[in-house]
Amino acid sequence: ERLGIAHYVLDFQARFKAAVIDDFAAAYALGRTPIPCVRCNQKIKFRDLLEIARDLGAEALATGHYVRRVAGPRGPELHRAVDPAKDQSYFLFATTPAQLGFLRFPLGELDKAATRRHARRLGLEVADKPDSQDICFVPRGHYSEVVARLQPEALAPGEIFHVDGRPLGRHGGIAHYTVGQRRGLRVADGERLYVVGIEPRANWVVVGPRGAGLCAEVELDEANWLGPTVDGPIEVEVKHRYNEPAVRGRIALQPDGRARVAFTTPQPGVAPGQACVCYAGDRLLGGGWIRQAQAASMAGTAARLSA
Repeated sequence: ERLGIAHYVLDFQARFKAAVIDDFAAAYALGRTPIPCVRCNQKIKFRDLLEIARDLGAEALATGHYVRRVAGPRGPELHRAVDPAKDQSYFLFATTPAQLGFLRFPLGELDKAATRRHARRLGLEVADKPDSQDICFVPRGHYSEVVARLQPEALAPGEIFHVDGRPLGRHGGIAHYTVGQRRGLRVADGERLYVVGIEPRANWVVVGPRGAGLCAEVELDEANWLGPTVDGPIEVEVKHRYNEPAVRGRIALQPDGRARVAFTTPQPGVAPGQACVCYAGDRLLGGGWIRQAQAASMAGTAARLSA
């Protein structure tokens, strides 16, 4: 009303539930650690909403993501935001070149303090609104309530084993665990333990020392590439979790939409369901969903437990 422009309210509840909420709960039932914000960008904002923007005759779709769209020699590129504390490029790895041509990110050149100053200057009521750290459909942070409603089997009790095959205790559902987790395990073995693997079919959680969870290589599904054309493996900087620093590695793209990433130094806490995102400096090259990231120790553990 203040700007004197049309405002449309669109009902995306059914689409959002199917593409984001149901996917979120199903991932936990499979022993994975989902990222619903990426699915929302991928399936709702940059697909459904973008199509509607085109149908309305819009010239561009502008969003509040902290990421930069930079003109490159072969078209627009995605780069990290100026404010590293707010950078959201990790969550946009699935953005396609065609979508990027239509998107604009006006906040990418600003830090959050500058954004708030502009909001105050414009008299916006949300200028001092606290930052949200919660998943939008889990406002109290109790994601297990969503999982319990949609995938109750993911909260069925089961066994916790050490990587050497010893039973250590019981768990209250694999949905409460993620690979790399240290807190809240409720078992002890005289050393600091981490979740090394989750076996959803047997309903097991496997724990061990930090070194037992090291992963040297991951397989990716739904790989998306925004970088230059490559014919073979290339050196990249890799983030396998949003809150982890980038590390060195190599990515090999495959023609079937998959990819394989090898870490220069084996990494702890690499969890299936997370995104593995590749950079060259500040430029986002692409990435994919971690389909398989089994620690070397888990192969022997599976054999021992099966026996």
